[in-house]
Amino acid sequence: MNYISTRGKAPELGFEEAMMTGLARDGGLYVPGDIPVMAKDEIAALTGLSYEEVAYRVMRPFVGRTFTDDAFRKLIAMAYAGFDHPARAPIKQLEPNQFLLELFHGPTLAFKDFAMQLIGQLFQASLSRSGERVTIVGATSGDTGSAAIEAFRGLSNVDVFILYPHGRVSEVQRRQMTTPTEANVHAIALEGDFDDCQARLKDMFNDHGFRDEVRLAGVNSINWARVLAQVVYYFTAAVSLGAPHREVDFTVPTGNFGDIYAGFVARRMGLPIGRLFAATNHNDVVNRALKSGYYDKNAVIPSFSPSMDIQVSSNFERALFEAYNRDGNAVSLLMEDLSLHDGFKISQGALQMLTDVFGSGMTLESATLERIKRTALETGEVVCPHTAVGLDVAVRKARRGIPMITLATAHPAKFPDAVEEATGKRPPLPSRMADLYDRPERVTKAPNDLAALQSLIRGRIDT
Repeated sequence: MNYISTRGKAPELGFEEAMMTGLARDGGLYVPGDIPVMAKDEIAALTGLSYEEVAYRVMRPFVGRTFTDDAFRKLIAMAYAGFDHPARAPIKQLEPNQFLLELFHGPTLAFKDFAMQLIGQLFQASLSRSGERVTIVGATSGDTGSAAIEAFRGLSNVDVFILYPHGRVSEVQRRQMTTPTEANVHAIALEGDFDDCQARLKDMFNDHGFRDEVRLAGVNSINWARVLAQVVYYFTAAVSLGAPHREVDFTVPTGNFGDIYAGFVARRMGLPIGRLFAATNHNDVVNRALKSGYYDKNAVIPSFSPSMDIQVSSNFERALFEAYNRDGNAVSLLMEDLSLHDGFKISQGALQMLTDVFGSGMTLESATLERIKRTALETGEVVCPHTAVGLDVAVRKARRGIPMITLATAHPAKFPDAVEEATGKRPPLPSRMADLYDRPERVTKAPNDLAALQSLIRGRIDT
């Protein structure tokens, strides 16, 4: 299988090249040339299988000849061995037709572990084979950074630099990034918001001289392998509720649009997903775009759900690529408008395609706290603020007779202040993280300046 850029001007790559490259050289994002479709009997056959076996069957067509069947199975097994629930992504019923998909049983207590733990194994296998060394730079609104550091810490052929917005992540998120002691990982507190971190990351990839000099690789959700790994739990959840013989809907707490785009891929593969609802906090750029047809950036306003404090949702470009019938030139013009004018108009035809699949809703801060409180009182489940945003939208958007599955994207203990304000009780960290607040931190504060960041990275990888 070959991978093509959403902007149509970069060379086609195989899976391994696309994974190691991250952002295409024309500034676009890689997507499969074709999305394979699973027959109904193939989807039905997933019932009762282990998460690892479902992952193998769903992802195998996308990997091509990069890994043998046995090698790919072993890498998947190693990726999920550290999860503390045997189902990996268990599903719980909260009320009739309302379900919660728990994605926080991995090493860093967030859904990012599903992709990052696998990418860590895939990168290590590829680099061991080639003998090369890479520099991974990532931008995070909180969870991607800790998941990346956990996946790559201590590896001899990888240096990892994570940019996070200074003062705009929870304390648990920050400490998960700043307390690892391995010399190959570096937490960088950038002066700015997540969009600034993401912009500087893209600037580095678009500086081809620097990119080649440090052998730059990316593990943000711009990396196709990240999206692919997240496709799997849509299958396990839907099959557990009767797919392919029963339609299901999903509500996804949405920031960078990667997680919900994975649901779109699962739908294209034949999974009977009726609707995908993007749930946003007051930084609701995606919600506004789907409702108005205009994608327009506003200032980022801090919230109880910081991983959703985003105004440039990178993976929305992948959805636009499909909505514009895979016209890379059309997408390039939209992204140019976004860069020059902070927004763009979506054509009527493209908007219709998007809204045929995606719905959306926004939840204010007060409603987020109220949803945490109500969920705890009525079901006994304590949820993080991102999950609460999702649940609040799910209740409003549920269709009669159609199961609604909300993605629980993080453990409540990652956001103890918000949960305590809502419930009066502070959620404890798992015992394996009980000493997190006592560990010494190691962090570098940096200006929102490309040259300064490049100099910092050069200096660290040369020492």
